[in-house]
Amino acid sequence: MKTTNRRSQLAMKAETNLLMTTLFLLLIAIALHSNARAQRVVGGVYEVCIGTRDAATLIAYWERFGYRVGEQGALDAEQARKLYGVASAVRSIRLHHQDADHGLIRLMVWERPTGEGLGLIGMKTLGNRWGAMLTADIYNVLNHAEEAAARGLPILYVEPQRAEIYRVEQRPRPFLDDLPCVREMLLIQPLTRQVLFQRFGYTLPLYGKINEAAPFRTSQITHFGMVVQTRPDTLDFYDKVLGLLRVRDQVRSSADDPSARRIFDLSPGESYVTTDFDDPRSAKDDPQRMRSGRLKIINFAPHVRLEDRRAESRPGSLGYSLYTLRVNDIEAYHRRLRSSAATEVTEITLNEFGERSFSFVAPDGYFWTLIEQR
Repeated sequence: MKTTNRRSQLAMKAETNLLMTTLFLLLIAIALHSNARAQRVVGGVYEVCIGTRDAATLIAYWERFGYRVGEQGALDAEQARKLYGVASAVRSIRLHHQDADHGLIRLMVWERPTGEGLGLIGMKTLGNRWGAMLTADIYNVLNHAEEAAARGLPILYVEPQRAEIYRVEQRPRPFLDDLPCVREMLLIQPLTRQVLFQRFGYTLPLYGKINEAAPFRTSQITHFGMVVQTRPDTLDFYDKVLGLLRVRDQVRSSADDPSARRIFDLSPGESYVTTDFDDPRSAKDDPQRMRSGRLKIINFAPHVRLEDRRAESRPGSLGYSLYTLRVNDIEAYHRRLRSSAATEVTEITLNEFGERSFSFVAPDGYFWTLIEQR
C-alpha cells in the first residue's frame, strides 16, 4: 500500500513538473512573439517623399493616379534640421490611395530647397529612386507621355515593353493558352519617377489595388526602387536590421533582356542583379500571397560606370528624395540602428504630422526615416 502511494506521489510530482515546464516554455514563446511583433516593420515601404516648390500642381497630377489629400503639417527650420538634416522650414501633405497602408506619397514643400534633385536623369544612376504602380490602361498613360513630348515638355519615357516576371517552363501556345506577362513603361518628369506596368494572363490579389475611378486606373505604388553598386552583403541591412522579408535575391538581368535594356539603358555586356525585400506579412514562395510595398534594389556590376547622385536624392532636394517605413516599437528600432552600420542616426522627434520619427543613412548611402505606427 505504501509503495502504491509513493508511486502515486511521484506520478503527481512528475505531472506537476511537466505542467510547470510547459507553462514556462509557453511564456517564453509569448514573450518572443511579442518582442518580434513589437519590432516588426509594418506594411512594407510606407511613403515616397517628393520635394517640391508647388504642391498644387503635384496634387492635381497624383489625383489622376487615384491619390487624395490626407494629413498636412509643418516643421520649422530647426525641427527639420533635427529630423532631416536640412535647415529649412518644410510643409508636408500626405496623399492616400484608397485604403492602402503602404505606397503613399508625401509632398514636401521646402522653404529653401537644397537642390533640384534627380530631374530627368536616367535610371542607370547611383542614387536613383522610383515608384512602380499597376495600371489597367498602360496605353492611356503612353498617349499622355507622347503628347507631352510633342509639346516640348520636359519628359523622358520608354514605351511599354513586354517582360515575363513569372516565366513558365512550357511555352504557351499563341492564342490558345494564357501568356503570363507584363507590359512596363518608364515615365520620368522633373519631379516624378515612375514605372507603370499592366498584367496579362495572371493576377496577384495582394499586390496592388487599382482605383477604377481614377483617370489612369492605377494602384498605389506597389514597389519602390533604388540603384546601388555595392557588395551583396551590404544589403543584409534591410532584412537583418530593418526586418523586411527577403523574397528574391541576386536575380540577374542584362542587355539581352529587352525590357531591362530599354528601361535601364544597358549597353552590351552590362548587367545588374535584383534583390527584393517585402512587407514581413508577405510570402516568399507563393506569389498569390505576396503583398505590395516591396523595396526593389538594383545592384549594378562593379565594371558598369555609374554617376553618383545620392546627395541629390535625400531630403531637401526636389523630386524623389526619401522613403519611410512604419514600425511598432520605435525605441527598439532606434537602439538597433544605433548599434548597426547605419550612419547619421538622429534622435527620436516629431515629424510634420506629429508622429514620432527618426532618420538615418543606410550602409548603401540612402537616407531613410522610420515612423512609429499609432
